[in-house]
Amino acid sequence: MTIAPKQLANAVRALAMDAVQAANSGHPGMPMGMADVATVLFTRYLKFDPKAPKWADRDRFVLSAGHGSMLIYALLHLTGYNRPTMADLANFRQLGSPCAGHPENFELEGVEATTGPLGQGLAMAVGMAMAERHLNAQFGDDLVDHRTWVIAGDGCLMEGINHEAAGLAGHLKLGRMNVLWDDNQITIDGATSLSTSEDIAARYAAYGWHTVACDGHDPEDVARAIEEALADPRPSLIACRTIIGYGAPNKQGTSATHGAALGADEIKAARQVLEWTSEPFVLPDDVTAAWAAAGDRGAPLRAEWEARAAAHADGAEFARRMRGDLPEGFSLDKHLADLIAKPQKLATRKASEIALEAINADLPDTVGGSADLTGSNNTKTKAQKAFTSDDYAGRYVYYGIREFGMSAAMNGMALHGGVIPYGGTFLVFSDYCRPAIRLSALQQARVVYVMTHDSIGLGEDGPTHQPVEHLMSLRLMPNLDVYRPCDTIETAEAWALSLAKADGPSLLALTRQNLPQVRTDVSENLTARGAYRLRAATAERRVLLIATGSEVEIALATADLLEADGIGADVVSMPCWSRFDAQPQAYRDEVLPDLQPEQLLRVSIEAGSTMGWERYTMTRGLRFGVDGFGASGAIEALYEHFGLTAQAIAPKIQATLRELQEK
Repeated sequence: MTIAPKQLANAVRALAMDAVQAANSGHPGMPMGMADVATVLFTRYLKFDPKAPKWADRDRFVLSAGHGSMLIYALLHLTGYNRPTMADLANFRQLGSPCAGHPENFELEGVEATTGPLGQGLAMAVGMAMAERHLNAQFGDDLVDHRTWVIAGDGCLMEGINHEAAGLAGHLKLGRMNVLWDDNQITIDGATSLSTSEDIAARYAAYGWHTVACDGHDPEDVARAIEEALADPRPSLIACRTIIGYGAPNKQGTSATHGAALGADEIKAARQVLEWTSEPFVLPDDVTAAWAAAGDRGAPLRAEWEARAAAHADGAEFARRMRGDLPEGFSLDKHLADLIAKPQKLATRKASEIALEAINADLPDTVGGSADLTGSNNTKTKAQKAFTSDDYAGRYVYYGIREFGMSAAMNGMALHGGVIPYGGTFLVFSDYCRPAIRLSALQQARVVYVMTHDSIGLGEDGPTHQPVEHLMSLRLMPNLDVYRPCDTIETAEAWALSLAKADGPSLLALTRQNLPQVRTDVSENLTARGAYRLRAATAERRVLLIATGSEVEIALATADLLEADGIGADVVSMPCWSRFDAQPQAYRDEVLPDLQPEQLLRVSIEAGSTMGWERYTMTRGLRFGVDGFGASGAIEALYEHFGLTAQAIAPKIQATLRELQEK
């Protein structure tokens, strides 16, 4: 017996309202409203195989409206993924359950992206669609030929990032991307008319998208709209008019169903309306079988693809790319040797560029870009061609002034696989990128952020562009390695480490001003240690100078002045706090001996906020930095103005040493 689509959708509704009720927490309204649309997508159109959830040529589905997480959890269970089990669904939102409050890609296969912060899911899907077109241009239809699907809500389309992401997708003509908009006209506060009156379809049409509308509760009308979208070469926005909380007779169509359990009485009434007689977390056998059959649809397609991939001349290389492995033998050893042979005084942004010349020549996985600062970020190498709607094989994306959109798109590329994205802007504009950087870290996405103009050292552009608090705030983010290299060697080492880190993002904070090459030995990647003794004291050691980036040369000059006065000073370069903190205790004690200031005075020097340096200097150590906003002026004048010169620092160290002796 054929099961009606409405009955299949009601299984989703029942699981959603029962799980939220059991947790007494969650969002039943969106899953219940979009159940019909999702059923049509998963039973008729989505290319996937639950038995091979990492199949490289599967369609990518992103639930951008991540608050409605029970929609994807129910669909994964019904179509036959190993998890979530029914017990997992019953344990929704509980500690240890893979069915977290919002979908997390590291918890469940079939969840392509961690979503919940509205708008970012759709923006990541743009990156996935870009990765698909890029890999298709490189490997052909036999290996790469899939689509990207999104379910998004009103909030996703209101967020500012939606303008950036949708504009980029339209410009790049990403016609294999389709967004199913849950057009239910409700937000948490109430009707959308309270806060917006824009014509969203017209806005998307202006971006260069195809738009179509349908009745989100009529499966055949949903299918009609999807067919129209598939036939159009542009990305498509499918406006699905739905009723939030569909089936809950007293609450549907209101914000009451958005973010709270329906309550036992309303669920009982909904069961009567939906003609759903099964107990909570129990499914009729015929419904279970019909959903399982839908999950089995992709198995023959996957088997055919595997046969093609096995016979394909580029099959092994494609498999390597999708696994995320670096090519066998890939390294920057030759580049490092060349730097040692011919030391250069360069801005670390330029050092990054020459490192990228070596990287991009040997690593086809990389796709670079910049948010309209290519010449300043030094992110484009000579051989890179632009990624455009006419040439998706290009490996450089001109993102325009879309820092947030760029960062989210890079997350999508990394999550899709086969691509290692990097992108640049000024460090001060990491504020625009920050929500996406946080998701990079949370969902373990290999993205490299190239952030230049990293301090007051950028000079005349002044305090609006001079980062002060940014380094410290970024260091607070779990699973983000923040590198501030001091020369060409550390910059290359930071790049090598960033590329090798497959389970999270890295950020390179790079200078505008030229810096001397202070490293003379590359027998070990010392940046991997996070911090290391760059130069040991020659006189009796009394001071330990810790610096990063452009202030390492200041620390060396300070040490020279102290040594000339008979005060021994170690100089420690600390390019990456998180890596140093991960070192064995014995190594950390060797670099930063556990001695009182009377024995060894610790001093930090960094052209940024001093807050946080106490963890390394201890409270009685000295910290030199910038604890207010910067100023407009020449670099040299600014460093002198803020007391970040050896001539200003050394006397203060000497005075502190005298005070300690007197005590």
